[in-house]
Amino acid sequence: MAQVPADLLTGVRELIFTGVLAWHEPSDAVSVLLLLPVMKPSKRSLHESSLFSRVWSSWPSSRRRMNPFGQQGQMDTSSQLSQALNGLSDRAKEAKEFLVQLRNMVQQIQENSVEFEACLVAQCDALIDALNRRKAQLLSRVNKEHEHKLKVVRDQISHCTVKLRQTTGLMEYCLEVIKENDPSGFLQISDALIRRVHLTEDQWGKGTLTPRMTTDFDLNLDNAPLLQSIHQLDFVQMKVPAPPILQLEECCTHNNSATLSWKQPPLSTVQVEGYILELDDGNGGQFREVYVGKETMCTVDGLHFNSTYSARVKAFNKTGVSPYSKTLVLQTSEVAWFSFDPASAHADIIFSNDNLTVTCNSYDDRVVLGKTGFSKGLHYWELSIDRYDNHPDPAFGVARIDVLKDAMLGKDDKAWAMYVDNNRSWFMHNNSHTNRTEGGITKGATVGVLLDLTRRTLTFSINEDQQGPVAFENLEGLFFPAVSLNRNVQVTLHTGLPVPEFYTSRSAMP
Repeated sequence: MAQVPADLLTGVRELIFTGVLAWHEPSDAVSVLLLLPVMKPSKRSLHESSLFSRVWSSWPSSRRRMNPFGQQGQMDTSSQLSQALNGLSDRAKEAKEFLVQLRNMVQQIQENSVEFEACLVAQCDALIDALNRRKAQLLSRVNKEHEHKLKVVRDQISHCTVKLRQTTGLMEYCLEVIKENDPSGFLQISDALIRRVHLTEDQWGKGTLTPRMTTDFDLNLDNAPLLQSIHQLDFVQMKVPAPPILQLEECCTHNNSATLSWKQPPLSTVQVEGYILELDDGNGGQFREVYVGKETMCTVDGLHFNSTYSARVKAFNKTGVSPYSKTLVLQTSEVAWFSFDPASAHADIIFSNDNLTVTCNSYDDRVVLGKTGFSKGLHYWELSIDRYDNHPDPAFGVARIDVLKDAMLGKDDKAWAMYVDNNRSWFMHNNSHTNRTEGGITKGATVGVLLDLTRRTLTFSINEDQQGPVAFENLEGLFFPAVSLNRNVQVTLHTGLPVPEFYTSRSAMP
């Protein structure tokens, strides 16, 4: 930082004491001095080296009494000036670093320019090489056409030459015969000669005197598209997209589904052709692609309950694929909340109560499934018996999505069920009945279904007491809650329930 010249200081001092400012208050002089450039501090204190101190020390004592500031005021002012200088010093340091950055950018621009020019030359040379190769191919075709035309014309010349030689010989022979004075000999050969002359004349008249090949080359180079492409050849600003940003306020989970939303960074101008959404397996395993497309929101169904998933997304265009977004951790529901599914149910099923209550308009058993499928975890739901007339035997359990819908649950190999009347129950799978157990249902009873896919078992209860032994074991795959009933039964579904005590106490046993 520049020093204030000594002669400038002397001139200012004289101006204050003897010049036009001599009759002004000292505060006016200080105001003038504060307009001067700030001196670079020396090793002495700022109080001793400041311009104000130099002027004040030479001020006559009679005038010093007019100073409205005390020593404390001077120190406060010096402290404020020191703080201001510190801030200005920080800005100067930042400016210096910024200048270094700009100088580095100049060097980088020069290097990038050389690299880009080399790349451009290489691309243009590649286009020229391709054009030269195509030129050679086209010239080869022209040469082949040239050789073909010459061959046809030369063959026709040779043929005509032979024919003309034969015709000329025949004409000379006929003239010699006419000159002979032997009438009897002439009469003997005249008819044959006349036929031979006519035949030769006819042969010349059958296109023999028409060229078999034109001299023109019926080829026209269609270079208009290429010229148009050359004229349109220009730079395009294609870069790999920036990493997308997951919009946390729009990302959520419901039951075993996850909805994710993302966007491009606000200042990004790079074209994006699509996105790739990836989720892990809910157990810290490998990521897998669950969506590829142009949309910026996706709902992934069929996840495991009570599981923690990691999600990430990346963008792509013709140039390449962007880095991944930040990873978002999602937690699926600990328990399942679901209703019956009208879309997959038999047409005779009647729904009410937001699809939580079902009955049937047929005397035959009809099947209805829950909306949510399970493939992992522990799940429990209940069905309360709202109506029970004439002692029917509804069935409760789980099934595959393609189970028979017009027969009792458990009649085929796609369902695992317990059917029950007012006195007893049976387990049934693939039309095999097992484990008859005393105890039935009435109106107001509650049937519980407990699917433990960790232990791969299915257990039933009636009125919170386990009904029979473990019904089925070694279950694996995707299962949907299922019920079969007729018009004599109405049930209501209850979900999101904790595991019953009879099962938790048994699990706690060694």
